[in-house]
Amino acid sequence: MTSATAPPHAATEPPVPSPSPSPSPGAPRWSLPVLSAILVLAAVLYSWNLSGAGLNSFYSAAVLSGTESWKAWFFGSLDAGNFLTVDKPPLALMVMGLSCRLLGYGTWQMMLPLIVAALATIWILHSSVKRVWGHGAAAVAALVLALTPITVAINRDNNPDTLLVFLMVAGAALGLRAVRGGRLLPLVGAAACFGLAFNTKMLQGYIALPAVFAVYVYATDLGWTKRIRNLVLAAVTLAVSSFWWAAAVSLVPAFERPYIGGSTDGTAWDLITGYNGFGRILGGDGNMGGGGGGGGGGFAGAAGIGRMFNDVLGGQISWLLPFAGIALVGGLVLCGRAPRTDLTRAALVLWGGWTVLHYLTFAMAEGTMHPYYTTALAPGIAALCGGGGVMLLHAFRAGRRWVWVLPLALGATGVWAIVLLRRAAGWNTWLWPTIAVVMALAIAGLLVFRSGRRVRLLAVSVAAAVVAGVAGPAAYAWSVPSGSGGGMGGTNPTAGPSTGGGMGSGPGGGGGRGGFPGGGSGEGPGGQPGGQPRSGQDTPAGGTAPGGGELPDGSGNGQAPGDAGEAGGTPPTGTPPDNGTGTAGSGGTDADGGTGTGNRPNGGGMGGASSELIAYLKKHQDGAKWLLAVSSSQSAAQLILSSGEPVISMWGWSGSDNAMTLARLKELVKKGELHYVQVGGGMGGGTGGGSGVSTQVTQWVQEHGTAVEESDYAATSTEESASQAEDTSAVYRLDPSDVT
Repeated sequence: MTSATAPPHAATEPPVPSPSPSPSPGAPRWSLPVLSAILVLAAVLYSWNLSGAGLNSFYSAAVLSGTESWKAWFFGSLDAGNFLTVDKPPLALMVMGLSCRLLGYGTWQMMLPLIVAALATIWILHSSVKRVWGHGAAAVAALVLALTPITVAINRDNNPDTLLVFLMVAGAALGLRAVRGGRLLPLVGAAACFGLAFNTKMLQGYIALPAVFAVYVYATDLGWTKRIRNLVLAAVTLAVSSFWWAAAVSLVPAFERPYIGGSTDGTAWDLITGYNGFGRILGGDGNMGGGGGGGGGGFAGAAGIGRMFNDVLGGQISWLLPFAGIALVGGLVLCGRAPRTDLTRAALVLWGGWTVLHYLTFAMAEGTMHPYYTTALAPGIAALCGGGGVMLLHAFRAGRRWVWVLPLALGATGVWAIVLLRRAAGWNTWLWPTIAVVMALAIAGLLVFRSGRRVRLLAVSVAAAVVAGVAGPAAYAWSVPSGSGGGMGGTNPTAGPSTGGGMGSGPGGGGGRGGFPGGGSGEGPGGQPGGQPRSGQDTPAGGTAPGGGELPDGSGNGQAPGDAGEAGGTPPTGTPPDNGTGTAGSGGTDADGGTGTGNRPNGGGMGGASSELIAYLKKHQDGAKWLLAVSSSQSAAQLILSSGEPVISMWGWSGSDNAMTLARLKELVKKGELHYVQVGGGMGGGTGGGSGVSTQVTQWVQEHGTAVEESDYAATSTEESASQAEDTSAVYRLDPSDVT
């Protein structure tokens, strides 16, 4: 967290930092190799064994749909028929979709732009910290960011958070450059980046924006006239880059666009203010909490000021929070009476504000709160550890009044690492005693070699402190690509061993967005709370895809996964039609015998339908736009991936979307765009907006449709028959003549 490379101040008391740090005459020889090594390390952590990691099938299906339809690509539709979108703006899906259009659809093709964005985030943070505090601080900041456990976990997943953090860090770095040089272009660039972050995850992209605004208003050396002019232009840029998609969506008539998932009225504006807006903070609007005592605790523990340190989140993000806090306060005190335009204080306020704003937002949020949201905390913590750590080191060497602060910060870091590691009973039990010994020796070395000419020995002590500080996070981080830790794959990714009672805090965690029946991790299909993943929703290791294609989480052998709703059941065996075979990356065959991509991400779950039923539906699709309509998005996503055909999610992720009405269903059937509807249990839950619409639809389908009998499409094994006996879902055929 500190660096011995910067020269100590000659004064006997802590100096006031220079208002404008002089640029170094040249980068030290070690700087570029160290940065390169950190980037290589990060690339390994983010990509090693990536094909063995299950991605979020919710987003995987949307990316696939975007490769088949430009309209789906623009709107972020779950299905290529454009009935319903995902519950996020589409920027991350657009990026992944373009990659898959160019390179083909698969795990690596989808993840490549996100991994590049993650590495670029490290480089940008390194560059920003270097301009203020020097190369040593920048190296520490880059290392801390690269090894943050939850950051490693989410950067191996196709959730939008990786792109979100990249855009926010780029915006903050540009904002700091605008403060330093007083130029308009960096400020406009910062506004554009935060606007694009908004189009990645809506209001979460704005959390750090107040810190950038405050620093620019206070610290820039421009006069008030130019300052206000620049801010007005930046505000216009922010508005345009934030709302272009929502405005474009609103210009398309409702009957020509898909229903915006997560909204209550099918509009992007409702999604902005509701589910992805205040609903995240206050609960309700499809989120957990909202005064009902949930507080998002199903995933990240109960809301409260200490949430980041609880059993669920502690090992994911909090390792260096104590050091970052001490470094922030100490750095601001050291700035003392520096001029208003002092860049060091501006950087401390920016990255400290970033950290405080994200901490308070995540800690106090009453709505849905997943552990991987906290990856947005990591850049602020990293910058404070690097920059603030260097300031504490200078003060430590310069005067007796500060000689205790750096050892205190390092001691707190070591103690907290021991606490976190001891929570993981039986996991790498040798690590915490090692950290204790190394940190104690490092602190002793700092005190012994603080003054005098033994600079190399002091540097060794500083290096030992850095190693002891990042050893715990590094172990947690490596557990993800090595397969020795981490939980819930792409649905609710975490790092390290399971240490908390929150759903998704370790392997087998689950839970539902808004607590809907049947589970799901909130932003991807999930398992039942605290149990094994639901087969057909998240394929366990060794799961298989139709046609025998190898999945990211197991080798394919032609077995058909079990029905949705089975809790931890073993997938029954079955021979897919046409004897499709294939291996990852080489291309297998889909259920209908057509050429498929054997490495389709999360293509194993069948969403409540066997491979035989899917083959039957495709054979009798009769020109319909959609293969099937099901209740929820988690089932639809799996069916889209396993069949390669558009599938309707009638009521969205939580079952609260008003996407399907009886009139709309009749219209689709009458036009011949939909023939098959699945109703009843085993579909992943859903109540049709909570308004009884699902009951109307179910009754009408059962009264006017013709049930598809099991004997119509396949002879089932004993195991499959037994599972289906408990599954009350049924598929009905509807034709235009059934609509009166």
